[in-house]
Amino acid sequence: MAKKNEGAGIDRKLHDPVKDKLSPVFPLDLSKAKTISALVRGMADTAFTGRQLGEAVDVLEAMARDKDCFVVMTLAGAMTVAKQGLIICDLIDRGLVNAVVSTGALMAHGLVEATGCKHYRYDPRMNDVELYEAGYNRVYDTLEPEQNLDHVELVMEDVLGHWDTGETMCSYRLNQAIGQHLKKKTKGRGILKSAYERGVPVFVPAFTDSEMGLDVALNNRMRAREGKPLLRYDPFLDLNYFAETLLKQKRLGIFTVGGGVPRNWAQQFGPYCELRVRRAGEDVELKRYHYGVRVCPEPVYWGGLSGSPYSEAISWGKFVPPAEGGRFGEVFVDATVGLPIMCAALLERLGKKYKKASF
Repeated sequence: MAKKNEGAGIDRKLHDPVKDKLSPVFPLDLSKAKTISALVRGMADTAFTGRQLGEAVDVLEAMARDKDCFVVMTLAGAMTVAKQGLIICDLIDRGLVNAVVSTGALMAHGLVEATGCKHYRYDPRMNDVELYEAGYNRVYDTLEPEQNLDHVELVMEDVLGHWDTGETMCSYRLNQAIGQHLKKKTKGRGILKSAYERGVPVFVPAFTDSEMGLDVALNNRMRAREGKPLLRYDPFLDLNYFAETLLKQKRLGIFTVGGGVPRNWAQQFGPYCELRVRRAGEDVELKRYHYGVRVCPEPVYWGGLSGSPYSEAISWGKFVPPAEGGRFGEVFVDATVGLPIMCAALLERLGKKYKKASF
């Protein structure tokens, strides 16, 4: 028998993919894709990001149809400046999102939109020094006029002016009050308005990192100058209310746009429960997310949480493994492309009359 040389190939025993139960892929036939849902179903049988997107919509649909699944949506990035806010309103209005965890900036820019102000296209002929001098704040290719944020401050001034100083503030309580204000004072749609109407709490973990956080800080400075009681803020009220809300649910799902603090804050629910049992000796259920869908182009190799896969989060006790029933979809695409297509396909599948009951 001849001696095998190092690095030599082998006489392969070829398998039958049908007997191995492999799933085939199929050409995307646009002549058969008469709806967005049909297009996305076809994409699920293709490859690369198209397959990711198609499979993620299947998970979204499963979350939506699971009447025992409480869905947390986490939001990062300039989604409201990018005019994606009404999609989020649709998900809340239809009962498909039951809690929101967001950056404060996203909510502040959404408040601009909800009160009738507009964002504008960036004209590349203007440089950033000119934009600064003209009071135009640039978010990539879109402008947020500073006067819009002054308008937000007037809304905040009204809400904070009616705040009971005997009640400690936290983000979900403040956002609820803003939503109530919008319902009374505005005609248009908005995330916080929809959330108030559907009883959906909106949490902003990094509250001081936002226009709204700065408005509260400035309001307190003016209160101190006038000798008035200061507004007290406690972020742990948010953490514990979020945890107690999720502990009441049978199954949990998370729909993440972007990553950052909102994603991590929402996902740390599982470890928080574990630590309450292991370190604090409490008798609470060790709960994890059963479903997960995320839309984020950040690659895993940068090492940040935004790009980390759900498989990594399983090791932290944040998600139910697939072997135990966990279902996940991860789409590496710009959310302004992925989110509209995915949600349009989802709503089309569910039908106009489908509305999930409130939790």
